[in-house]
Amino acid sequence: MKLYAGNLSYGTDENTLRKAFEQHGTVDSVNIITDKATGRSKGFGFIEMPDDAQARAAIDALNGAELDGRTIKVSESKPQERRPAGGGRGFRGGPRRY
Repeated sequence: MKLYAGNLSYGTDENTLRKAFEQHGTVDSVNIITDKATGRSKGFGFIEMPDDAQARAAIDALNGAELDGRTIKVSESKPQERRPAGGGRGFRGGPRRY
């Protein structure tokens, strides 16, 4: 099961997050999302746990818990919504100006 962890401290690293979730079961992977330009954490990440019962136990135990001075939010990850292609005037739209 893929879990979402939000409201993370910018100082929380993947190792700290892994240790918190491993107290409740096996963790396959941890991925904290970072800004591409700065490399700084965006304050949320994803954890994959192979056992659904352990993942639900982690949600129950860690949602609202304190980690690195912040009250974190933990839930089952929702599928990413599709965004419309294009946008702006880029290469495909708008009048050409020579």
